[in-house]
Amino acid sequence: MAITIKDVAKKAGVSPATVSRVIADNPRISVKTKAKVREVMKDMGYYPNFQARNLVANKSRTLGIIMENSAALAFQNPFFPEVLRGISTQAHDSKYGLYLSTGATLEEIYQEVVEMVQGRRVDGIILLYSKIGDPVLEFLRQSELPFAVVGRPHQDPFSVTHVNNDNINTAKDTVEYLIGLGHRHIAFVGGATDFVVSIDRMQGYKQALAKHNISFDVDYTVNQDFIQGKERESIRRLMALPVPPTAIVTHDDMVAYEVIGYLEDLEIGVPDDVSIIGFNNHTISRYLKPPLSTVDISIYELGLRAAELVLEKITDESTPPKQVVVPSRLIERGSCRRL
Repeated sequence: MAITIKDVAKKAGVSPATVSRVIADNPRISVKTKAKVREVMKDMGYYPNFQARNLVANKSRTLGIIMENSAALAFQNPFFPEVLRGISTQAHDSKYGLYLSTGATLEEIYQEVVEMVQGRRVDGIILLYSKIGDPVLEFLRQSELPFAVVGRPHQDPFSVTHVNNDNINTAKDTVEYLIGLGHRHIAFVGGATDFVVSIDRMQGYKQALAKHNISFDVDYTVNQDFIQGKERESIRRLMALPVPPTAIVTHDDMVAYEVIGYLEDLEIGVPDDVSIIGFNNHTISRYLKPPLSTVDISIYELGLRAAELVLEKITDESTPPKQVVVPSRLIERGSCRRL
């Protein structure tokens, strides 16, 4: 027979209303009483029916997590499990569950978000990307549902709660690190040009070159949306230039792994012939041969802080939009050498 609130109240010597307030963590109940009631609940094996409570309160106690691709594709990139680890830590502490988007196309993801919001399936949403002209972000701006973005919104960023790295200055510092090693011919292999993080890192790359009087050469740049399906040939073309790059900055460690593979096919050694550096500091990067130099963007903290901000907005709807910058740091390993 299932244990009820009345059973817990009787054993704890309190009223059923007090047990309900303890479950809701009501501040009017003393710490001593909360501890006593929770101990009885534990001893009796009583688990509150949060679903019923949430229906009464019109709350789902669930956060929606929106990824840029379908879950099957997203989880191939170590960024997503790590950012979800940060979100999960904060959600668990606040007794919230997670609802992951499963759409495989932009249209499917958009429809899924509309259903999440209008069906009150979630109390808040975390958008794990930021891109130009994204209908999902525009819909969330118009909705009254609390949400946060991991990344810098392209338009009017201060009106949207978001967590981001300083991608412009981080990319600039990364290129200056290579310049400090004696490199003047530095290529940039970027992500899709409609993603704000790609735009910001390209801008930082250009700023570093300009600061050191190095001319920007479009032939030294490769962008994901222009080379889809032609990645190997793009790297071959890059290295076949009259003056090939001596260093390559890649948008992500995953891209760096691919580039290194293509370079090996061309019998071009890293770092003897060309230095290479990535972003995100995935766990496997330290185990490559040579270990990959990279920028640690604190992925776990990005997720943690995004969840913290959206939960704060859920608790207090009057909370104004907030912007948090999470620090990055360069990890020097063996894939870069001084000329």
